[in-house]
Amino acid sequence: MTSLSFLLVALTLSSSDVSAKNVLMLVADDVGRELKVYGNTAIKMPNLDKLAERSAAFTSAFTAVSSCSPSRSAILTGLPPHQNGMFGLHHLFHHFSSFDQVLSLPGILSNHGVRTGIIGKKHVGPESVYPFEFDHSETNDNLLQASRNITYIRELSREFLRSNDSRPFFLYIGFMDAHRCDGKLGTFCEKFGNGDPGMGSIPDWTPTIYGPSEVEVPYFVQDTPAARGDLAKQYLSLSRLDQGIGLVLQELELAGHGEDTLVMYTSDNGIPFPGAKTNLYDSGATEPLLVSSPDHPDSWGTTNPVLTSLLDLTPTVLDWLNASYPKYHIFDQEPVKLTGKSLLGYLNRPITRESRSENSIYSGFERRLQELERAAATYGSHESHEITMYYPMRSIRTSEYKLILNLNYLMPYPVASDIYSSPTFQDILNRTESGDSLPWYKTLREYYYRGKWELYDLLKDPEELHNVAESAEYQPVMTLLRERLKDWQKGTSDPWQCSPERVWNTQTGKCDPLYNGI
Repeated sequence: MTSLSFLLVALTLSSSDVSAKNVLMLVADDVGRELKVYGNTAIKMPNLDKLAERSAAFTSAFTAVSSCSPSRSAILTGLPPHQNGMFGLHHLFHHFSSFDQVLSLPGILSNHGVRTGIIGKKHVGPESVYPFEFDHSETNDNLLQASRNITYIRELSREFLRSNDSRPFFLYIGFMDAHRCDGKLGTFCEKFGNGDPGMGSIPDWTPTIYGPSEVEVPYFVQDTPAARGDLAKQYLSLSRLDQGIGLVLQELELAGHGEDTLVMYTSDNGIPFPGAKTNLYDSGATEPLLVSSPDHPDSWGTTNPVLTSLLDLTPTVLDWLNASYPKYHIFDQEPVKLTGKSLLGYLNRPITRESRSENSIYSGFERRLQELERAAATYGSHESHEITMYYPMRSIRTSEYKLILNLNYLMPYPVASDIYSSPTFQDILNRTESGDSLPWYKTLREYYYRGKWELYDLLKDPEELHNVAESAEYQPVMTLLRERLKDWQKGTSDPWQCSPERVWNTQTGKCDPLYNGI
């Protein structure tokens, strides 16, 4: 973006006044729905349970991409990663970044007179696209301390919240629990700050210890001693997350902002176990989402089944702060438009599932097909994750069906390094190699090798075990969902919209065939 065009955007944005309200966004790392409100009674998360009692808990919330940096970029821009440019991880040699022209919440809100701050994990760039005013992330601070030392997080939160500044604020806190770790700190850094020799001490953390028999094993994780032990350590690190969130919420109250602040809690992607993180299956894309609005007390303690995407968070923040979304372009494409929706309106509505036509002349499968064309949907977009993990995927999900397009399906699905080295995946490898019994929901080969298209009937097959993409009965569903997915790719300027059997012709603006046999 040229300096002149940036100035014009800034002047346009500054002309709108925001409301005297604030936003606190709490983003966990590699965390699923390990909460009582989502049915997990094994884990103890008292502070998040308390937040849920003052929130609407969205039960059908999905990430736009199950990968750390791409998901965080989607949360902060409202744009899927193929549109904002964050195709994979931002740090080290992976070095993916959003396009220079992209606008994100901290930049947009700053131009609206909002004070912005980040504490903990940022994991996106460049800085010009994500310009937080108060920045205690890996950019300017020690990442381990700012994202896992909950006493330090409390102190930084207090500094920001009690600042002598009357502007409304947007504070984003990126906890790093429960991301996996390497080395002496433990599989999930669960030893960091626990008081053991050489581990240091976090004064505000009382570790909650779980035995392998006390955890709840998700359907996509094998029920073996190795996996249960792995989950027990994950649960331990989640106790640090929960207690940290409790400290931050306490600081919010002490600063006098408990009744003027929208609080949102979610995670970036699925848990770091095979079958979850980096996958677009529900096991990898389903997220916790608590929205606590002081203006909507009737929504407190409720669950809301509306289909929700983390792409909805940017529109929700802008709506709450009464801030308009600017008109701008990325490259020479059409003006950027958000495809997400504000969730504030859903806090006012009666909580019901998607309505159906009771008087329809159709029934059963025909009725489902009739309604599919207008059914609410969420979309997924994945490119890489680590630099070596190129495996682009696209997906569309309604309340009844999930369609996944695997563009690189002739190659084996890649495995992230932290998941590969985990006790759970090593257990899968060892049992597969030795021929021992493996109580997993798939074979290793089925996990690696996937069809170009995967279609799941979620009402009959919620665990996505039976791909019906080639079933004659489901071809009308395939046709409708493929068209809707194609429309979304086109509307979000997806560079992969012609792949893998065609290529984009820049002169004609059409997809031309490659005749590659795919």
